[in-house]
Amino acid sequence: MSTNVLLQMKNIHKTFPGVYALKAVDFELRAGEVHAIIGENGAGKSTLIKVLGGIYAADQGEIFIEGKKVEIRSVKDAQRNGISIIHQELVLVPYMTVAENIFLGREPMKGGLVNATKMHEEAQKLIDSYDINIDAKSLVRDLTIAQQQMVEIIKAISYNSKILVMDEPTSSISEKEVKFLFETMRNLTSKGVGIIYISHRMSELAEICDRVTVMRDGSYIGTRVVSETTNDELISMMVGRELKNYYTRDFQEDGEVMLKCENISDHKIVKDVSFEVRKGEIVGFAGLVGAGRSEVMKCIFGLTKGYSGNIYIDGKKVVIRSPSDAIKHGIALVPEDRKLEGLYLIQSVRFNSTIEVLKDFIKGIFVNRKKEEDITQKYIDMMSTKTPSMEQAIGKLSGGNQQKVMIGRWLATSPRILILDEPTRGVDVGAKSEIYAIMNNLAKSGMAIIMISSEMPELINMSDRIYVMCEGRITGCLGHKEITQEKIMKLAAK
Repeated sequence: MSTNVLLQMKNIHKTFPGVYALKAVDFELRAGEVHAIIGENGAGKSTLIKVLGGIYAADQGEIFIEGKKVEIRSVKDAQRNGISIIHQELVLVPYMTVAENIFLGREPMKGGLVNATKMHEEAQKLIDSYDINIDAKSLVRDLTIAQQQMVEIIKAISYNSKILVMDEPTSSISEKEVKFLFETMRNLTSKGVGIIYISHRMSELAEICDRVTVMRDGSYIGTRVVSETTNDELISMMVGRELKNYYTRDFQEDGEVMLKCENISDHKIVKDVSFEVRKGEIVGFAGLVGAGRSEVMKCIFGLTKGYSGNIYIDGKKVVIRSPSDAIKHGIALVPEDRKLEGLYLIQSVRFNSTIEVLKDFIKGIFVNRKKEEDITQKYIDMMSTKTPSMEQAIGKLSGGNQQKVMIGRWLATSPRILILDEPTRGVDVGAKSEIYAIMNNLAKSGMAIIMISSEMPELINMSDRIYVMCEGRITGCLGHKEITQEKIMKLAAK
């Protein structure tokens, strides 16, 4: 790793009305290194990056690039100084080609018209120079999420960026695609590019990062060389205390079968899937992206029309053709993408907490506001949700607190079977630990829980059993004592 300092941010301060978002933060990035910034939601990571990217102007502090002081007051200023940010939510135009996206707003011209031939040639040359197998003439909508991320990287490189910021780049891609992404990152750092890497996945730090900086409550806590620290030390720095029993799980004796599914097929991806979940059990579902895990759960929850197969609850065959049927039978589903499929971001915590149980406090034209508030408060307390009030717009909360409201919303329906699809995606370590403890308590109370997850450590540590899927089929089932990452991956690629 080079010792040439590419970037220095010194004594950075940023305030918003009523909030001190950054307090005297220092950060350094070297040429050819991957430097992670970690911290709980609300630690200030995103604000620091937005200051670097010209989205926010710092109230105080200095930024140096290759030893020279620079002023960054806009996105254009950042680009001129060789800084590019790849945000967690990709900002590509789906109905345009890869080349059109890469050169959007700066297309090569000829005779007053866009020179499409030159644009596609230049884009393809850039793509090929990083050994990425993408056709510059492909429409972005036809690419996988991982390929779209590669297009974002190429777009950033096309600005001759020396500093690349990647925000949660692996949150929506498979293990295979993660390896491809990491190879591309190593290719970039070998050419002297410095990468700032933001992730909640502790397991990735040792694999791809050289150094890691920890932030907490808007302040700089410290920087460590990854090979010279431990996850326990970093977690302690992030949360300000030791997180003992990070994975809370009390394994119990097998209860009776609560849910049994036979030969579930959606006639597209899911093919003859059969499994069962017992009372008080957490059953994990593993597999690569596209294996069909979420699609199985959408069938069981009545979101998929025309699926086939049999569903039994407590040994009795039931018919589920809609989510309302599923709710009547005591099934709840917390979806994978809380922002797209679950939350009403401009609405309050109260609205989002009670939307599934309107019948409990609305009779005709009368609304029992006290009962609505009691329901909301019950699940704020149960989930330890941090919010200024139940009237706070949920979009203003951290990812972890949004997820707690989502889980609380479905617990308000009094389910006996809870399906959690990626329950801790985009959630910081402190909130993850709290969600695991809640899951454990629910299982102890007799609830049957299904957990789909792309995070191996939480699958391994929280599941009684794991069903593994590949290409729409279940390829194996592993008991808690026999689960290993190698066995899961072998079945996932079967």
